[in-house]
Amino acid sequence: MKLSIRGKNIEVTDALREHVQKRIGKIDKYFAADADAQVTLSVERGLHKVEVTAGVNGLLLRAEEDTADMYASIDLVVDKLERQIAKYKTRINRKSRQGGGIRELSHLPKVDEEDEFAVIRRKRFGVKPMPVEEAILQMNLLGHDFYVFANGENDEVNVVYRRKDGKYGLIEPTLK
Repeated sequence: MKLSIRGKNIEVTDALREHVQKRIGKIDKYFAADADAQVTLSVERGLHKVEVTAGVNGLLLRAEEDTADMYASIDLVVDKLERQIAKYKTRINRKSRQGGGIRELSHLPKVDEEDEFAVIRRKRFGVKPMPVEEAILQMNLLGHDFYVFANGENDEVNVVYRRKDGKYGLIEPTLK
């Protein structure tokens, strides 16, 4: 596997580079053809983030993880990539018949594709008209990352959500 490793707000030490090559290189065993992977290691607000984009014969795998420890983030992102490979193994096998694809999937976790989009819980609740600021306050009081409400200005159903940067977003759906 051809790895391109770069650091953002962090120096990529030899030990880090070696760990990335050892762990990310682990997914190379699944592919018959040479794979290319771009790995970005970064530190933002005390979180150690790893982003991996790997491409094999037009198939793109992408995963990212962030934890308080860079080595743990690397290990988790490899687990996520392996789950993606298991999930898309039929597509990958189809690509392999077209030339160079997957080698061995027997030890990957089984993924039930029928349950992939199954609704496991349904919840109904009344929405109360309120201003956006009150919806944000309610969301924070509940400890949720999003909150559905009726916008008091236009009586339409909206969603406020907490962004990764700590700020807030507002979704105002429209019918097409």
